[in-house]
Amino acid sequence: MSTVKSSCYVRFLNLVDALDRMNPGKKLDSVEESLLDKIVLSFHAKQAILVGDLISMSELGSQATLHGRLKNLSAMAYIKMAANADGRKKEVVPTKIAIKRYEEISKCLEKAIKAN
Repeated sequence: MSTVKSSCYVRFLNLVDALDRMNPGKKLDSVEESLLDKIVLSFHAKQAILVGDLISMSELGSQATLHGRLKNLSAMAYIKMAANADGRKKEVVPTKIAIKRYEEISKCLEKAIKAN
């Protein structure tokens, strides 16, 4: 059962896979991708997102798991954490590297659609 839409999506997945192979040290697991998606969406909506907001997303895993994944994203330079106004909470923001990743993924999507 091959449709035009599914073949576009398959092309998209192949392009994203090629993108990941070009940056072997920057491969994200599904939890890291979900966290980074949430961080980038909040950033684009100009809404602050705190570490506490992210580690309370129980549908993605335990607080310990999510905290570990945030540390991984920070170590890979996809995010940075900055103390907010009162200094007790940390705001999470994407780095230029993360923004560039999403720009590259967007290009993959555009290529997959144009190849149709």
